[in-house]
Amino acid sequence: MRAAEMFRRGKRQADVARALGVAPSTVCEWYRVWSKGGKTALAGAGRAGRLPRLSDEQLRVVVGQLGKGPRANGYATDLWTLARISEVIATTTGVRYSQTQTWEIMRKRLAWSRQRPARRAVERDDKAIANWMTNEWPRIKKAPAGGGPGSSSKTKAASRYSRR
Repeated sequence: MRAAEMFRRGKRQADVARALGVAPSTVCEWYRVWSKGGKTALAGAGRAGRLPRLSDEQLRVVVGQLGKGPRANGYATDLWTLARISEVIATTTGVRYSQTQTWEIMRKRLAWSRQRPARRAVERDDKAIANWMTNEWPRIKKAPAGGGPGSSSKTKAASRYSRR
């Protein structure tokens, strides 16, 4: 729309391209469309690129299915993998994606990130760990050295191994 306004004011195509930071060939195409149908013709361009195979409604259904968890979807563990998510998409919507395409959907359309499960021992006792850190660790922790001589360097003059 800024280009259409600049064309209306009589700006040259090269100036429009420079001002908007686009290729001159793009501005040339915009000018051709604008000169035939005005500003409204430029507005009708619509989105660029291929339409996604998975609609927003289908994606909402997939998200609902993923929210139930892996076990509810028939998997033995509580871990989502790209292969499993791809299978859920295929069974829920009938649309098949590779793992790479699935990752792009998860990252770009859903803004989800990769998560790694925390690996902790089943026997872990957080209260006992906190107690040890406050009571035992300060008692055991090595105090700073006294600052006296203690070099074992062969090149230090006071060393019994140095060559004089």
